[in-house]
Amino acid sequence: MLLMDAGRIWRCWTGPGLAGAAAPGRAGAARCGWGPARSRGLTRSKGFTRSRGLTRSRGFARPEPGSRPEPGFHQEPGSHPEQGSHPEPGSHPPAGQLPLAGSRLCLYEDGTELTESYFRALPPQTELVLLGPGESWRGCASDIELLLAAFCSQQGALVEAARRLLTDERAPHRQKLLADLIHNLSENILAENREDDKKWFEGLESRFKNKSSYLRHSCESRMRGYMREVSGFISNVHPAAQDAYRGIMDLMADKLKSVKYNGCYFDRREEEEAARLCTAEGWFSCQGPFDRDDCPCKHSINPYSNRESRILFSTWNLDHVIEKKRAVVPELAEAVKTRDGREVNWEYFYQLLFTLDNLKLVHIACHKKTNHNLSCDKTRIYRKRKQTHEIS
Repeated sequence: MLLMDAGRIWRCWTGPGLAGAAAPGRAGAARCGWGPARSRGLTRSKGFTRSRGLTRSRGFARPEPGSRPEPGFHQEPGSHPEQGSHPEPGSHPPAGQLPLAGSRLCLYEDGTELTESYFRALPPQTELVLLGPGESWRGCASDIELLLAAFCSQQGALVEAARRLLTDERAPHRQKLLADLIHNLSENILAENREDDKKWFEGLESRFKNKSSYLRHSCESRMRGYMREVSGFISNVHPAAQDAYRGIMDLMADKLKSVKYNGCYFDRREEEEAARLCTAEGWFSCQGPFDRDDCPCKHSINPYSNRESRILFSTWNLDHVIEKKRAVVPELAEAVKTRDGREVNWEYFYQLLFTLDNLKLVHIACHKKTNHNLSCDKTRIYRKRKQTHEIS
């Protein structure tokens, strides 16, 4: 396993051949071998040693059969343990070398710390981690943290390495993993203008000079589409109520124009954070299906990052929690028909159709097209009449 100390990464494993180290009730024995792996730029953060650009060498030395590192054994990177090597009695390794005072061994796979009896019971070739005081290891999760750190600090090198591996890779699953890695790291998120990221704008009209203007237009187009659906429903409205329905449509259209069709929802330049659905860098997170408070798959996307993400973002939906076609628009038509002198609360219907009061941004996999079985709030369909009191 990887052993980390003072800018050096070590690998440790158990193996057969250490006399007297057999676990009770087991045949055979175990020994611990040490060998250096290569590291670039080891740093510490919050008590945990991290590596930037970590490489796990396939060719690092393992001890020869029958060799045995003794207590206090230290091996310099690049050297090999010699059979029967022993430190001088009473000697101590220099500061920063192995072993560390107060260090512990744990399993690589899950971070379980080892007692002496547990160590003796381990099977051959078990991978271990050496932890110094204040350090911790969480198994594969810590390895992922190391990789994520490398993504941030060695992005260009990782992309080139992944491309080289993909050239010769034949396994479809590994091809997919490498292709996704290259796609996710080949980003130009901070670029905003056409001249700074021409590839992002391929296939778009020349009138779009920056990314935010296109994403804003994309959101506006969705709102205009919802408005067309409201207008198209007029043929289903009772003839006697159609004029009143048109009047409400006009009010909604004027409201939408005044707020620029809520294009701010997709515009990362929008100064008011609550008015947009993305971060300042342009990251969008799926808000989950209509019947959940969050996304179980943690879907996210940044359409500002590259052309492919921009195209994929068009498959994400602004989902009406109370359904537009099944509930909101038919309820509006019914309210106009049966108003009987009452004033229809058109702003309530506007909120359900065009605002985040009833809209959730969802990944296509979280867009449930089944009947939501939700209805409008009957107490909000008509405006409450103001009470007047006569003065006697």
